[in-house]
Formats: sequence, structure tokens, C-alpha cells
Amino acid sequence: MSACLQLDIGNSSVKWRLMNGNDIVARDTYRLGEESPQAVLLNCTETLDHLWISSVAAPETEAELAALLEAQWGIDPWFARTEARTGALRNSYEDPGLMGVDRWLAMLGARGRNEGRVCVIDAGSALTIDIVSATGQHEGGYIIPGSSLMERVLLSETGRVRFHETGGYALSPGTSTAQAVRHGIALAQAGAVRLALDVAGSESLDLVFCGGAGEELMQLVGRAGQWVPDLVFEGLAVMAAQR
Repeated sequence: MSACLQLDIGNSSVKWRLMNGNDIVARDTYRLGEESPQAVLLNCTETLDHLWISSVAAPETEAELAALLEAQWGIDPWFARTEARTGALRNSYEDPGLMGVDRWLAMLGARGRNEGRVCVIDAGSALTIDIVSATGQHEGGYIIPGSSLMERVLLSETGRVRFHETGGYALSPGTSTAQAVRHGIALAQAGAVRLALDVAGSESLDLVFCGGAGEELMQLVGRAGQWVPDLVFEGLAVMAAQR
């Protein structure tokens, strides 16, 4: 079996998993700039056959990490890039390169799991909602600030919206500032998904959720769906297989 290291580099963090054939033998997540967790990544295996990367980070961040990885294992990393077409999946963008590769790979992963029309909801730093037809045509999508970003902006741009309590997300009206903020964000996130599904029309849709807040958002939306935390990695494998 071959050893394959797969990385998903986001705006603020890096997810990685080490595969031996179809088995996950190690995995972790760390924030960009953290040296100790990065050292765990660099020492996760002595030998490596493949190195696949999905990245939405700045070019200089990509180049710095690629240099570290190449120095560690002596192989060139392969960076997945959004395409006009990958297999049956067809992009709706006039310039496909302007679409984040994480969205493209999530759609590829979802297509590998569902034969019909599918809606991919990725709840991370941003909330993205993408709809793909049963034939593989990307019908379009939405990019919305994620729940954590919504909260940070609200607190940084207002003078009196402040709270110290901890609390989760729910759809009921809040009875404190903390609840009003968190429940309002939940309402905005779940409401956006529900409205997007209404706008998508009556043709049936399979829902696939991913991203750090994806499982919680799926519960808030309250409609049947799949929670697939490794969806981007699954799409990365699909694209690599078609290279």
C-alpha cells in the first residue's frame, strides 16, 4: 500500500490526514503559525509516496508550507486547482480559477456519494451553499460569512453589544445579549440554507454538510442530510484519481 498525505489548508487552519491505502492512520488540525502541531505533521511518517493539497491560503503561505513538506519527504506536493470540468462535474464560473478549490472538491466528494441532484453546505469560516444537478452541472451557489465570523464582526463593529456568558446556538428567541447574538446567528445561518433550498425549486435535493460547524448547522436546518467531515478530502482523492 502507498502512503498519501492529504492537506486541506483553509484561511486560518490546516487539516491533514495520512492515508495508507484506504485506511486513515493519522490525522490532526492546527492553526496556521502554530509550530508544535506543525511538527506533529512533519513527523507523522518516515516515508511518503504522495502529497496532495487543497488550499485557499495566500500564495506565500502555500509556498512556505510546500517548501517544508518537500524538504521533509523529498517529493513535490500536488496542489488541486479548480477546473472548468472534472469528470462529470461542470463549473458554472466563466473563470473557474476564481472559485475556491475547497468548494469544488466538496462538490466532487458529494457527487461521489450521490447520484442525484445535490446541495453541498460547507460551514466553516464562510458558509458556502452549492447546488449541482443530477447530470453534474453546477447550478450556482452562495458565499455567506460563517457563524464565528458573524460574531466577531458584530462585536468589533458595535459599542454596546457585549457579553461574557458562554452559550450555544439555537433558534429560539434569546433572553440575554449572549443568547440574542448566538441565536440570531443560528437563525441567519439556518435561515440562509432553508431559503436557498426554497429558491432551488421543487426538484428533490440530497443535502451534504461539511465544515467545522456543519454537523450543528445540519441539526439547526432540520432537514434530512449527510454529515461528511472529510468531504473535501474525498473530493481531493477523486480529482487525484483523474490526473
